[in-house]
Amino acid sequence: MDQLQQQWDRLTQWWVDLHFTTIQRRTLGVIAAVLIALSLFVVASGKSEEVVVEAIVPTQMIAPALIIDVTGEVVSPGVYELPAGSRVIDAIKAAGGARPKAALSDLNLARIIKDGEQIYVDPIYKAGASIRAGSKAAVPRGPININRASASELDSLDGIGPVIAKRIIAYRTTNGAFLAIEDLLKVSGIGDAKLAQFKEKIRV
Repeated sequence: MDQLQQQWDRLTQWWVDLHFTTIQRRTLGVIAAVLIALSLFVVASGKSEEVVVEAIVPTQMIAPALIIDVTGEVVSPGVYELPAGSRVIDAIKAAGGARPKAALSDLNLARIIKDGEQIYVDPIYKAGASIRAGSKAAVPRGPININRASASELDSLDGIGPVIAKRIIAYRTTNGAFLAIEDLLKVSGIGDAKLAQFKEKIRV
């Protein structure tokens, strides 16, 4: 207690010994009081301020839709909208299902389809149904659609034998329709030179 009193007396004596006028001392005292008040206010505000944490709501990811053209041996051919990740079987169901004469075994029903793709369901082909013994298969008129052509139609192209024809159909079944003629280069056994032999006779 005595030590506190001594410190107060020293502070008072220091204040008296200042060579300030009465007005200057009052002004200095007011400034000191204001600074102390502001300091106390800042400290009090910092302790009482509540930190508000906004809950982060995860944005729901919406899968983009696929626009698919389903045609051939289906009940209702047309353009359909399907969710991303849909498969060939889903596209056929969207078109009302396959008709009795649909060659579903020629399709990879489990393949994931791509946006803008056309799913063509071929009819069941009966070998020899319209070809007499000893006669040659009719050569199709106009360019051959490589997404619909049978093995015999592909075999009729220059430079394409039965082996490569089967490879084309196998690639088409696994990966879906060819989007461009140049996609045939992805089939084993077909290079630029071979493609040039029959490029004018095919289409997608």
